[in-house]
This record gives sequence, structure tokens and C-alpha cells, in this order.
Amino acid sequence: MYAIPFPPVSPEIFSIDLWGFTLALRWYALAYLAGFLIGWRLIVTALRRPALWPGERAPMEPAAVENLLAWVIVGVILGGRLGFVFFYHPGYYLANPGEILRVWEGGMSFHGGLLGVAAAGFLFCRQHAIATSALADAITMVAPVGLFLGRIANFINAELWGRPTEMPWGVLFPGAGGICPPDWTGPCARHPTQLYEAGLEGLLLGVVIWYLVTRRAALRFPWAITGTFFTGYGAARFLVEFWREPDPQFLALHPRGYVVALGDVGVTMGQLLSLPMLALGLALIALARARGRQ
Repeated sequence: MYAIPFPPVSPEIFSIDLWGFTLALRWYALAYLAGFLIGWRLIVTALRRPALWPGERAPMEPAAVENLLAWVIVGVILGGRLGFVFFYHPGYYLANPGEILRVWEGGMSFHGGLLGVAAAGFLFCRQHAIATSALADAITMVAPVGLFLGRIANFINAELWGRPTEMPWGVLFPGAGGICPPDWTGPCARHPTQLYEAGLEGLLLGVVIWYLVTRRAALRFPWAITGTFFTGYGAARFLVEFWREPDPQFLALHPRGYVVALGDVGVTMGQLLSLPMLALGLALIALARARGRQ
């Protein structure tokens, strides 16, 4: 059976020892930083083109995006961490509450981060008298950039890998990723689901959204871009979950890692959290289309 060896890339770009402490720059941190900065500049560029927006008027001044960036960073970090704690490991962290804020040890949830950004964005709109739909469309317009970079960083970290596979593009992940079920024969190759998600949630969804913004004037129709993002992400994540390895605590509940199951049919936690996104996205697209016809 053919399999692809995991590339010899360290999760750390470089590290420095200072006075007994090790300071390291990791690819995952760089992905977050680059995602925020690129997203900031893309939103500023869009705001400088009033013709893209309803009534040919940008919803806020480009300079305000710097303030928005701080709100989004707080929302992503707090929401992502709390989502990971309560969606995926509530029992452990309720028994060890002192570890909840140890974000440097890893553990973030996209769905939790999304809720955190939504809360931060709502408060920002209230404070600056900005239309919620315009801000939501601006943020979701650039979100695929961060998703693409984040999933590439997940691959470099050799985390969130997929189920064992005999497909020729299976990857031989190091560490726990190289441990397959006892009845597995041959090399323990796994689906590189991080790259699947980078391609679908990041690259493909980003191209679709940027086409809608630049060629179809979609920002003129409030909630259209937000609906497209929710629909695209929800569908992509639901699909990739069929090949993504569930967390161990869910495998202990069901052999396939289902959190809701009817015999051999069920849904994983990722699919369960993506279904509301998919439904909300379709509803927002329908709303934008109805308002557009009016």
C-alpha cells in the first residue's frame, strides 16, 4: 500500500532561550497573526470602494477597522477556547477549571470562535452605530483566509488528522496519528483532513465569496455574504467530518465517534454543530434574495 510520509516540518519556526525560559514562534500562532492582518487589510480595501456597498456608501471609515480588529481577536480567542472546553471536553475542564485559560497548551473550537466573534461584533456595532449586516458581511468576507492558514497550521502540527485509509494520498502522521486500530493491517496512513478543510473552507469558499463581492456586487445585498459563508462552511465541515477522526471521548461513546446515533447511522460533534450554521446560512441567503427582489 502506498502512503505519503509526513513532511519533516517542525511546529516551531524558531525558539530562543532567555534566562531559563524558552520563547518560540509556532506556525499556528503565525497563522492566526497573518489571518488577522490579511483580513484587516482586505476589509480596509473594500471600505475604500464605496460602490461595493448598499447605496454606494461604506458602512464605516477604514480607520475604524483597527479598533474592530482588537474586538475580533478577543472574540476569537475567548470564544474559541470556551467552545473547545464546553463542546469537546466539558467533564475534564469542569474537574480542572484552572486549565481552562491555558490556551498556549492548544485547544480551540471554530464554532466557539464564531460565537465569540458574533458577540464581539454585535457589541462593536452597538457602540459605533454600524449596521450589523454590513459588519457581518465584512468579517465573513475575509474569514476563509484565516481558515485556510489555520488548517495548514493544523497539518504542520500533525493534529486533527483523519480516519485510517488505504487511499494513495493517505499520510503517515507522527505520534498518536500513527496508531491505528488493532485490526488494521499495513502502514497506518490517515486522511489529511486538515488539507481537505483548507481546500474547501479556505481556498474554494474564499474564491466563491471574492467572486460574489467583486463580480456580483454581493455586498450590496445585506446578509448575502454572511449567508454564503455559513452555508459553505457548514456544508464543507459536515462533509469532511465523514473522514475526520473524532476525539477519543466520542470514540468511547460510539465506534464511529457519533454523539447522536441510530445504530450505525449518526452525526459527529462537528456535524451537529455545523447543521445550525448550514440552516442559518440558507435562511440568510433567502432573506438577501427576497430583499434584493424588493
